[in-house]
Amino acid sequence: MRLFIILMGLLTLVNHSYSQELVLSEIMKGDEFIGHQPENPRWSLDGTTVYFDWNPNNEVGNSTFFWKKGMKNPEKLTQNLDLYPLSFDFPNEFDELFYSQNGNLYKYDKKIKKHQIVIASSNRISNIVRSVQPHILYFQQNQNIYRLNWKDFSLVQLTHFKSGKESDLKKADNFLTNQQKELFQYLRDQETSKEWYKAQSELNKSQLPKVFYYDKSSLEQISTAPNGKFVTFRLSEYATTPSTKVEQHITVDGYTQSLSARAKVSTANFSKHRLAIYAVEKDTVYYVSFSNLTGISKFPKYYEEYDHLKETEATEKAIVMQAPIFSSDGKWAVLEIRSQDNKDRWIVQLDLQANKVHELDHQHDEAWIDGPGIPGYAFARGVMGFLKDNETLYFQSEESGFSHLYLLNLKTKQKTQLTQGNWEVRNVKLSRDGKSFYLTTNTTHPGNRGFYKLDISSQKMIPILTQNGAHEVELSPDEKTLLVRYSYKNKPWELYIAENKPNTTLQQITFSTTENFKRYAWKEPEVVTFKAQDGTTIYARLYEPHPDKKNNAAILFVHGAGYLQNAHNFWSSYHREYMFHNLLTDLGYTVLDIDYRGSDGYGRNVRTGIYRHMGGLDLSDHLDGKQFLTTQKGIDSNRIGIYGGSYGGFITLMALLTKPGEFKSGAALRSVTDWAHYNHGYTGNILNFPETDPIAFKRSSPIYFAENLKDKLLMLHGMVDDNVQFQDVVRLSQRFIELGKNNWDLAVYPVEAHGFKEAYSWVDEYTRILNLFNETLVKKD
Repeated sequence: MRLFIILMGLLTLVNHSYSQELVLSEIMKGDEFIGHQPENPRWSLDGTTVYFDWNPNNEVGNSTFFWKKGMKNPEKLTQNLDLYPLSFDFPNEFDELFYSQNGNLYKYDKKIKKHQIVIASSNRISNIVRSVQPHILYFQQNQNIYRLNWKDFSLVQLTHFKSGKESDLKKADNFLTNQQKELFQYLRDQETSKEWYKAQSELNKSQLPKVFYYDKSSLEQISTAPNGKFVTFRLSEYATTPSTKVEQHITVDGYTQSLSARAKVSTANFSKHRLAIYAVEKDTVYYVSFSNLTGISKFPKYYEEYDHLKETEATEKAIVMQAPIFSSDGKWAVLEIRSQDNKDRWIVQLDLQANKVHELDHQHDEAWIDGPGIPGYAFARGVMGFLKDNETLYFQSEESGFSHLYLLNLKTKQKTQLTQGNWEVRNVKLSRDGKSFYLTTNTTHPGNRGFYKLDISSQKMIPILTQNGAHEVELSPDEKTLLVRYSYKNKPWELYIAENKPNTTLQQITFSTTENFKRYAWKEPEVVTFKAQDGTTIYARLYEPHPDKKNNAAILFVHGAGYLQNAHNFWSSYHREYMFHNLLTDLGYTVLDIDYRGSDGYGRNVRTGIYRHMGGLDLSDHLDGKQFLTTQKGIDSNRIGIYGGSYGGFITLMALLTKPGEFKSGAALRSVTDWAHYNHGYTGNILNFPETDPIAFKRSSPIYFAENLKDKLLMLHGMVDDNVQFQDVVRLSQRFIELGKNNWDLAVYPVEAHGFKEAYSWVDEYTRILNLFNETLVKKD
């Protein structure tokens, strides 16, 4: 009887015109139902106006809006967007600022507040560097560096890079060409004339540098020293491993279309890279050696578990180096390097004159290098820069177990930890006067993002924005005003203005939520903690129903991405799931959303807790969450379900396949079923590589445990998913079929990729999930 009443209630929800009750088909519209929130906030160069991307009228896409002091509401921008750069650094020492927009070079005069186009060209201009000389700047165009004196508009090409080989210019002689020259005076005269014109052309090119040819390599990361005497660049050779294919079935012409997608994780994806220095005055290229870096030839510890690896002859690790950063006076060049086995990060000083590197800092992690402000992938770069003294470097490191800010003096080699504690620095910006840093941290709570000013000399942190929630801050050019994007658990992102002072007050300038969204009393899920089996404190969002509606059943939600935080105090990127959890509590369910091992926001040990075993501690954290619900919240242990997407779908599969009987049912969305078929960067960090660490891959992949399926399983997957590809769920389905399993269902979505786009797909997906839990968790009278 109770089941009949609940189902009738659901039918009422579906057919009821919107009031204070939640309707699944409405909340699955996402931002159309919530209201489109402002994005990409930025300041005008003179600091009088703020710009942001917004869609308050639910159009096809965002438009640029602006607001300035005195305006009641923001207005849509209708002027030429070329004059409003999307982002900009505001150097103090120059009155004229140069920037590129849409491939053209612009100048902005701070005194007269005027933009002026300097060079308009179909060949894109990028990578602008100011010289130590006020009237000189350097820029990149067509893979070469140019020097511009913007006072007299003299323009000089500094490099002459060309793809190919010099030998390609010379045609090889053969019998026929030699015979033709021998027989015909006409051809000999033509050859003589050609050589004469070539010689004259070379004379005319005498002002150009020598051509540097690069063969089979990709020319990347071209960077100019502020003194213009050196240009560095990276030559890269990438592996030609097979790409995966994604098949589209819903097409305009009625024929299926096969699209190329990513490669799969493999040591075969390792690439080769060389750092080169072009000395402008000597017109010569040098290559940099990294052979003396600490640990460059040391194998990871997991090699010791494999007889064929622990005897391997030591060789230098494959590495990726980033373009150097330069002190503004051009005296110092520093770059970071990351090993492709993901265990090491080096910060080195590059001596451009001597063509040598000097190691400044070595970060090693037997799991993998990552964390806020630290490159998590081989081709990423971390937070790094120079103080105004031009000899002190700042960077972030997890040396203490949490990502903190460090200083390193290049003259004395003294390293100083500026911030410390069991919290993380999330964002760093040096103040204009160079005496302070503006920091975003989670000092007060792992789920908050507060904004502080850190005085460098005293190391004192001054709180500016510390209320619960998240603050994304853009400083005005004069640093007197803050442009803040703020959200709370049940309040979506909006833009605010505030004075830059301790414990400031926010003034809201956007109002994005719809009337339909505002009619419902959205819950503030409590962020609770419980102890894992190994004593680690685990954070989770708890959604509880009204006591009169409580049905003593519960659902565990597993967030995706692995390294992501969802048990926080601000608006979730899982906004549909947040609204769905409100709907579930209205139906009597208790919902627990856990930041399991591997999640973001809790330091190095939590981040790396899943190393070499996904589905290990991260899954046991959910079993401990289940115990928390049964022992402290009165939940029936036999009526608990689990669901999630992507990594959350993977954990759902591991729960049902490696811990059968723990959960009554599970819904696995866009799930990884075999990590050997996922991408290289993410998977290689956590599980190493299938060729070198097959043990880690086998114990972490649900497909190897398919025979254990006993509980009700619903799988849902987009057929054009180019991230976790449709092949994943097809392969697991075949295993279930071969094993004779019949307690599983599969729903496929022909037009959806990894992140669903169409509201009708979301509605269908979550209707099936809701039906699954109603059928398996609701107690039948």
